Amino acid sequence: MWQRVAALIVKEFLALLKDPKSRFVIVIPPMIQLLVFGYAATYDLNDIPYAVYNEDPGAEGRELLAGFRLSPHFREIAHLSHDADIAPLIDKREALLVVHVGPRFSRDLATAQSASVQVIVDGRNSNTALLALGYVRSIVHRFNDQWAARHGQPKPPAQLEMRAWFNPNLESRWFIVPGIVALLTLVVTMLVTALSVAREREQGTFDQLLVTPFRPAEILLGKALPGFIIGIGEATVIVLLAIFWFKVPLWGSLLTLYTGITLFLVSAIGVGLMISSLAVTQQQGLLGAFFFLVPAIILSGFATPIANMPSFIQKITLVNPMRYFMEILRGVFLEGMPFLMLVDQFWPMAVIGGVNLTLAGWLFRRRLY
Repeated sequence: MWQRVAALIVKEFLALLKDPKSRFVIVIPPMIQLLVFGYAATYDLNDIPYAVYNEDPGAEGRELLAGFRLSPHFREIAHLSHDADIAPLIDKREALLVVHVGPRFSRDLATAQSASVQVIVDGRNSNTALLALGYVRSIVHRFNDQWAARHGQPKPPAQLEMRAWFNPNLESRWFIVPGIVALLTLVVTMLVTALSVAREREQGTFDQLLVTPFRPAEILLGKALPGFIIGIGEATVIVLLAIFWFKVPLWGSLLTLYTGITLFLVSAIGVGLMISSLAVTQQQGLLGAFFFLVPAIILSGFATPIANMPSFIQKITLVNPMRYFMEILRGVFLEGMPFLMLVDQFWPMAVIGGVNLTLAGWLFRRRLY
């Protein structure tokens, strides 16, 4: 069996590599998209969940925090009372930042000393963190101006101290480039698998394949494995470029990363084979692939946070394997999350992959006979 599958895999690779268009699709567009997204992609910020840790008993601390409550850009989600409450909110992404007013804030202002306000911000998405800090600065500056005008002070009394977690330098590429691993791997894998059977039908060689000793399961496996191998190679190249070209640190383990890549590819290949089984021509296969790619990318959290989407859209994202792979990539790259902490992301992709491959096999046998 495996000798026949290996022969079919070799045939698939020869068909891909001999076709100039196929070689172009596999190599050039992914590299162009990697450079474009890595250097030019930006995000907007409309809603900033934040928590308050106020140790100051005076009125000045409450006045400063009122500026956050009155701002249309901020939404208070918690009022903390201990230092230990800060880390869980940031780790679970419940709060983008925590505003910490120290116990001597009002006293320092009253004695004409500079007073510090600490802002702890989630730096995993550096662009979002920078935008949020810009709004924080405007609120603090407004408070400084108002306080100085009331007390005849020529200099702003409050100074802002910033600390970014997971991305200390707030480099936007640290957030964008890991997501490109999922984006480009999905695009290439989908195109390769979605066009495989359709290309055979269009060229008239599929009927010749049916009279060979290959069983349907062997044909399906021979069509799936080339896409898997190409997907692994594509993901590896992009990961290496992310680390050595864009200087994105990889804090987690390669085992965790490649477990996520493997499960993601299984899910993507299942969808690609379903499209390929239904398509009669390569044009239909290409349209089917892009019909899946666009919503999968939009609903993955690559460009916009899933938490900002309507609730019914968030439920739809639960069947999107790219959603879970995004969490794995950014968790492994930026946070160094261990394998066990990502099990909740692994098993949904495994279930989706199993269902997709089962449906692909059923459709393939149905179209075959």
